[in-house]
Amino acid sequence: MSEQASGLVIVDKPAGLTSHDVVARVRRLAGTRKVGHAGTLDPMATGVLVLGVNRATRLLGHLMLTEKAYDATITLGESTTTDDAEGETIARSDTSALGEAQVRAALADFVGDIDQVPTAVSAIKVDGKRAYARVRAGEEVELKARRVHIAAIEVTRVALPEVDISVRCSSGTYVRAIARDLGAALGVGGHLSALRRTAVGAFAIDTARTLDDLADAFAIMPIAQAARLSFPVVELDETQAQDVRFGRRLAIDLDSLSAVFAPDGEFLALYEPTTYGGAKAAAVFV
Repeated sequence: MSEQASGLVIVDKPAGLTSHDVVARVRRLAGTRKVGHAGTLDPMATGVLVLGVNRATRLLGHLMLTEKAYDATITLGESTTTDDAEGETIARSDTSALGEAQVRAALADFVGDIDQVPTAVSAIKVDGKRAYARVRAGEEVELKARRVHIAAIEVTRVALPEVDISVRCSSGTYVRAIARDLGAALGVGGHLSALRRTAVGAFAIDTARTLDDLADAFAIMPIAQAARLSFPVVELDETQAQDVRFGRRLAIDLDSLSAVFAPDGEFLALYEPTTYGGAKAAAVFV
């Protein structure tokens, strides 16, 4: 692949690999060190991992703000140190008195804007050190609640103690925390036993490719296509395009962060609205 080729690679991450492992594989396949990912997946999780190559790495911080979707299995009646199946069991409870209606009603309370305490083994930094590193070092970690938005939770199977759900939520939402908090709400404890990310923004699982697929035929989504899929699009005239090339403010009204394109279809930059009118550059790609 050309060193200058820039765009996204949508990977269907297998279980057992870290997100960094996937980045390392794609660096070798792409022939460049300039590869990063948007939104970490735990080793036990599978599914959509969005990688940026070369200039497209600068898109990733903006892509992380998008909605994500997951399929998950929650196991009730068992709490773990990590809120998922990789942790040690710290409590067990009988779930025989639970009914499907109770489970569905409890999950309904999680939909909307909620204050969620992230799992202690998250990548959130506490005094400059990752929370999971502090936990593994034997420290007690207490994280503050964060406001997240859960757009929908669909219950797809209830076969207690297991519950399968599909979730659409804002970036920053921890599905492990939903499992933990559902167990707490039902009084029996719970943990996440399987997780598959099915979408990150506009990039769904049916567009993702396995690492084996990519090894056979490496393919990259051009940065212009990625930008058109991810952001509102503004087509500029040549004068405006020249202003963008110099990073100048544009006298246009935007509702949100938008991708701006030259008359010939070249992706130029991401622009954002300003409080004083017009739009300013958030990231220039030319």
